[in-house]
Amino acid sequence: MTDYKNIVFDMGRVLADYNADNATQEYTSDPAVIREVNLLVYHSGEWIMLDAGLIREDDALKKMMSRASSEEVRNAVRFSFQNWDRYNLTPHPGMGALVRDLRAKGKKTYILSNVSVRLDHGEWKKHLETPDLFDGVFLSAPHKVLKPQRQIYEMFLDEFHLHASDCLFIDDLPRNVDAARSCGLGGYVFDGDVQKLRDYLGL
Repeated sequence: MTDYKNIVFDMGRVLADYNADNATQEYTSDPAVIREVNLLVYHSGEWIMLDAGLIREDDALKKMMSRASSEEVRNAVRFSFQNWDRYNLTPHPGMGALVRDLRAKGKKTYILSNVSVRLDHGEWKKHLETPDLFDGVFLSAPHKVLKPQRQIYEMFLDEFHLHASDCLFIDDLPRNVDAARSCGLGGYVFDGDVQKLRDYLGL
């Protein structure tokens, strides 16, 4: 690995585990309802627009609920959407220690993530083991841009006055890593194996 000065992390499925069904399962155990809510909420165009900061939460919820097949599903959609941040994100075991070890080696650490406005203003900190050990955080919704758009990487670099060649970007989606590489950053596709990532980082 090139000796990168700056290690840049995605949040969901990297620093934090993410399961889109957790909130719905707090409301119902019906697999058909859980499956429909997953599609209506977490695989919807509105969900993408929320990450991009292009729609209000109440407007997104109305559109999601309007497509539900029954009153039961509508109620489940409402509950899941209103509570996803309480149940769907949990710290990924071992990533807090990894960040601490990077800092001990003199590395700077950053977050670059597609995140809904709900997690803006520091709400994202509730879902990480070491939220205060980052030199900078760049979230998509406030900037109205999304990975893998080239613009988000360029805006991130400008925001923190970083050189692309000094940065390693870690994400679970190959398309996001490929986009980062096209902007001159190093890239690593995280598959959930923290020890493999530690080995790659020389920790």
